[in-house]
Amino acid sequence: MSAATDTVPAPTSRACCRACGTPLTRTVADLGLSPLANSYVPPERAGQGEMVYPLHAYVCESCWLVQLEAFESPEHIFSDYAYFSGFSAGWLRHAEAYVASMTERFGLGPQSKVVEVASNDGYLLQYFVARGVPVLGVEPAANVAAVAREKGVASEVAFFGRDTAERLRAEGHGADLMAANNVLAHVPDILDFVAGFQVLLKRDGAGTFEFPHLLRMIEHKQFDTIYHEHFSYLSLGVVSGILERSGLRVFDVEELPTHGGSLRVFFCHADGPHAQTPAVARVLADERAGGLFSAEGYGRFAADVVEIKCASLEFLIQQRRAGKRVCGYGAAAKGNTFLNYCGIGPELVEAVADRSPHKQGTFLPGSRIPVISPEALLEMRPDYVLILPWNLRAEIMQEMAGIRAWGGRFVTAIPSLAVE
Repeated sequence: MSAATDTVPAPTSRACCRACGTPLTRTVADLGLSPLANSYVPPERAGQGEMVYPLHAYVCESCWLVQLEAFESPEHIFSDYAYFSGFSAGWLRHAEAYVASMTERFGLGPQSKVVEVASNDGYLLQYFVARGVPVLGVEPAANVAAVAREKGVASEVAFFGRDTAERLRAEGHGADLMAANNVLAHVPDILDFVAGFQVLLKRDGAGTFEFPHLLRMIEHKQFDTIYHEHFSYLSLGVVSGILERSGLRVFDVEELPTHGGSLRVFFCHADGPHAQTPAVARVLADERAGGLFSAEGYGRFAADVVEIKCASLEFLIQQRRAGKRVCGYGAAAKGNTFLNYCGIGPELVEAVADRSPHKQGTFLPGSRIPVISPEALLEMRPDYVLILPWNLRAEIMQEMAGIRAWGGRFVTAIPSLAVE
C-alpha cells in the first residue's frame, strides 16, 4: 500500500448540528449501513429487499450534541409503529412509580391536567386516570393510540411541536404537568419540539424529560442504543441549553437505572416558581469530568465498539462449530443495531423470542432472523439465549428461567461478553 493510501481520511462534514447549525465533522461511532431498527419484515415481504441508511453518529464541537443525520422522516418511522410500551412489566412498574411520585410532589388531582407527549399505548397515563387525574396523550402512531383509548386514555394522534401545542392550548389543554419519556431523542427538529412545551405548559407547571444518559452510553459502551429512530444522544448540559433557548429552565434532575442509565430532567418556565436543586450542578460536574464537553472524551468509544463486535462473533462462531444452538430474546431496536453491525444472521442466532404478538411471526430488519414467541423458544431448547435488550436482563432471566432445566445459559454482549 502506498503512502498516499495507507491512512484513513478524516471525516468530512455531511450535515450541520440540529441544535446550533455548526458543521459536523467529528465521529463518535460509524456503524455502517443499517435498516430502520423497528422496520420488522412481515412474511409476505421476506423475499424483498430493504432500504438501508448510514448509521454514523457525530458530535457537535460547538454545543456537544451527539446526533445522527436524518435520513428518514418521523412520519415514515413513527406513523405506524411496532413498539408497545405496555408489554414490559418492568417498564409498567417504572411508569406507576412515576405517577405516584409526580402526583405527590406537584399535588395533582381532579383539577389538574397531565399531558404526555409520545404517550404510546397509555402505559403511563392509565395510572393517572386510575387516580382521577385528567389526562391527554399526544401520540403520532394511530395504531398505538388506539390501544391507549381502549384503556380509557384520551389520545390525540399528532406529531408534537409548536403548532400542535398552540392548537391544543386553544382547545383548553394547558398542562400542569407534561411528560415525555424516551422521545426527545426521537425528534429531528428538537428546537421546535421543545418550543411546544413552552406553549402548552402552564406558567407554574412542570415538565419532565426522560432519556438515556449519554454519559452512561459512553462509559458502558452502549453503542446499540444508536439507531435511526434516535436522532440525538443527550446529556443534561445539552438539554439545559436547548430548554433555555425556548424560555424554559432545568430545576431538578434524577439519575435512573432504566435503559442502562437515564436522566429524568425537571423543567419549568424561566420565571417559574420551582427552585433549582443541588442535583443539577452535581450531574453537570459529572458530565464535564466524563469528557462530554471535549473532543477527547469520545476517542475511545469507537474502539470499544469494534472490540464488542469481535468478541461476540468469536463466541457465536465457536458455538456454531461446536454444534450448540443459540437463540435470542427481545426483538428490541437496540438488538437490531447490534445484530446488523456485527453481521449476525440466522446461521448464528436461529430465532429471537419476544412477548409482543405484534412482532411474532415477522423477521428482524436486516438480519432476517425470525421472531417467535417465548413458548416457541422453550420448545427449541437452545443451549444459549442471547439477551438483546440487556437493560431488561434480570426480568428476562427470571421469565425464561426454564432454559436452565436442560443446562441452557444466558448471554449478554454489552458492555462485554458475559455468560451466566
